[in-house]
Amino acid sequence: MGTVLKNGTIITAADCCQADLRLEGETVAAIGRGLEQAGDRVLNVDGCYLLPGGIDPHTHFDLPAGEFSTADDFASGTAAAVVGGTTTIIDFATQNKGETLTGALADWHAKAAAKCCADYGFHMAITDWHPAVRREMADMVASGVTSFKLYMAYKNVLQADDSAIFGALKRSREVGALVSLHCENGDVVAALVQEALDQGHTAPRYHSLSRPAAVEREAVSRAVALAEMAGAALYVVHLSTGAGLAEVAAARSRGVEVYAETCPQYLLLDDSAYLTEDFSGAKYVMSPPLRKREDQTALWNGLRAGTLDTVATDHCSFNYSGQKDRGYYDFSKIPNGAPGVEHRMGLLYTYGVLTGRISLNQYVALTSTNAARLFGLFPRKGTIAVGSDADIVVWDPQRSFGITAAGQTQRVDYTPYEGIRQTGAARHVFLRGRQIVENGKLAENDRTGQFLRRKPFWGRGERICSQ
Repeated sequence: MGTVLKNGTIITAADCCQADLRLEGETVAAIGRGLEQAGDRVLNVDGCYLLPGGIDPHTHFDLPAGEFSTADDFASGTAAAVVGGTTTIIDFATQNKGETLTGALADWHAKAAAKCCADYGFHMAITDWHPAVRREMADMVASGVTSFKLYMAYKNVLQADDSAIFGALKRSREVGALVSLHCENGDVVAALVQEALDQGHTAPRYHSLSRPAAVEREAVSRAVALAEMAGAALYVVHLSTGAGLAEVAAARSRGVEVYAETCPQYLLLDDSAYLTEDFSGAKYVMSPPLRKREDQTALWNGLRAGTLDTVATDHCSFNYSGQKDRGYYDFSKIPNGAPGVEHRMGLLYTYGVLTGRISLNQYVALTSTNAARLFGLFPRKGTIAVGSDADIVVWDPQRSFGITAAGQTQRVDYTPYEGIRQTGAARHVFLRGRQIVENGKLAENDRTGQFLRRKPFWGRGERICSQ
């Protein structure tokens, strides 16, 4: 007994075709016409697109931040993800100073176990580099955690020095892993923050002013150089500037294997959001901060040209009231981050596909396929093919609504996209053949998401092809 989705248009990163899908068990059983068998449930999806479930490779759920944690845990965060059409997330297990990677992974498994509506994996964030951690990287890969993250920002908290980054990059080649880097010059940022505070500048706008575009450009350039010297691949997270993108493009032109992601906030919002007379600019305090409109143009061009590989969210939600406002008298104490996992698919469709900036095939590549290839999930995830997981989004291109905090699933008291119009949305969502969203509504108490053991990354042999 299976489920047949009839009369839809299947969209993958490579093709578009009108065909029916038959889902049986947890996988796609057949693609074509006349697929119904006795006892099958048949769903007419005429006028809709059938998309592979979205993959968001950059979320932070249940992340501690001083005396509190993010507003969204794995239950609320993955619920929001699937309502928006994302069926797989990759979160960041974070090593604390003095902690083993094994201990950090166990902590994050405990946070996520039996809570997730979406399937999930972990990157491992390294904050304390030493020989034992170097050895543990192989253990992480063996356990299905095949990517690592280091921070070039957050001095005295998360920031890694160049020797640690270089060591992790070299080790990644040996164990079959991909290293990602948060690219901002943390030493310069710390100096600029202190300079602003010494001058009595405490408002949220100084978060942006203390992280100018040059701190990203320099860090991307340095990260690329370290990867080049290590002979390793590199993944740059949440790229926000045209200058940073130019560094990626230049590195690729000379043969460096570098990949890059951006996020909807850098495509749609700009630094004018900080220019408020009240404290509301705190809603947009994230790192990197929002940039100029010309940076948006450069990033859209990068998506179209294939210089940018993925669109993630860096979903890191803190409530405006009770969390963000802890920095009311000191912008450096505003917890960094913003929500977005629920709206990624809709925003990129509305302002990418419908405006002609990217094609439908590119849309699927950017929201699903490329992440699956880079992070060891393809072809189980990231495409619609016989034998692939039946992670299917029935996308209604006609549904239109204004995004509001009151109408969202995310468990946070605001959205940075308040009032922005979205056209196109997930009507039905299937996770491994099980319908978890029906007519836009989440099935109650559906916590069937599974941990995904990902395949190793061995470099250019897995290199993605931009559409």
